[in-house]
Amino acid sequence: MALFSLPGIKISGISAAVPQNMEATADYQWISVKERESLIKNIGVETRRVASKGTTTSDLCVVAAEKLLSDLNWNRSEIELLIFVSQSRDYLVPTTACIVQDRLGLPHSCMALDIGLGCSGYVYGLSVVAGMMQSGAIHKALLMVGDISTLTTCYRDKSTYPLFGDVGTVTAIEYAENAPAMHFNLQTDGSGYKALMIKDGGARNVMSRQSFEIKKIGKGIYRSRLHLELDGIEVFNFTLREVVPNIKKLLAHTGESLSAIDFVVFHQANRLINETLRKMLKLEAEKVPYSIKEFGNTSGASVPLTMIAALKNPLETGNNRLLLSAFGVGLSWGSAIIETDHVCIPDLLEV
Repeated sequence: MALFSLPGIKISGISAAVPQNMEATADYQWISVKERESLIKNIGVETRRVASKGTTTSDLCVVAAEKLLSDLNWNRSEIELLIFVSQSRDYLVPTTACIVQDRLGLPHSCMALDIGLGCSGYVYGLSVVAGMMQSGAIHKALLMVGDISTLTTCYRDKSTYPLFGDVGTVTAIEYAENAPAMHFNLQTDGSGYKALMIKDGGARNVMSRQSFEIKKIGKGIYRSRLHLELDGIEVFNFTLREVVPNIKKLLAHTGESLSAIDFVVFHQANRLINETLRKMLKLEAEKVPYSIKEFGNTSGASVPLTMIAALKNPLETGNNRLLLSAFGVGLSWGSAIIETDHVCIPDLLEV
């Protein structure tokens, strides 16, 4: 089990950019009105942001980064690390982080790399950045997390299409010798990789003419092998089996209780899952913020987006102890306990 603590790292700012185009679940004509009402009630998605054709995750992240760097008044020449966490990178080759480094005018001394993770991406990415910065050799870094998930869902697949939204987020991270430790508990179970996957387009199943054929999978579910497949029951069971023990082990590691945590920010998988987790942990509703109602499931970016959309005022104006919990595709999951202090959070940007 990857259970560890990393002192001396702080989050200085968080920003996000979403597409202007909004789609409402109530307008999803592929399913009946009754099904739409049930989806809104149980899953919790009322609206989602959908990127226009040609808009990439990196486009959204660059917009968010430009605003955040301006508000922080950071000197770009001092940024020494850029990590881009996404499952919708610009190209198969090259690494998207390299392209973003150039677009932002960061120095050639900046290390840039991609991490191909979805739902758990923010917690994993934060741990990687903090680990690389802990020695003090790297003083400033940018963590970009986002996805254009709507690109790989089929309109005629009621199990995926109305769930996902698009966003790009950026977190500015600094080395600060006296900053409180960040604590992590990260886990993986690759035996469940089929629960969330796109079958074709990689090296295992190279794209072919057959990859584009849309087939009926079940009632109201049509898709091709280039579209996202979601085994909702498997993901639901996995989440309820693994997330709470993961959080409790992290709390035992730090020697604290949930009462010491100001807010618990879950990956916005769906409202039913998150409310079940909240009740299992006996958390007050006020401690568990949501963004899924307005933005849907935004993959790895759902944790930072929720911090921006629902916790902007407390994070900007004071000190907060947060527990972040993310889980899903891989299967991978993890939690983090961090302490924030007057974080710079620009208003949500629309592109």
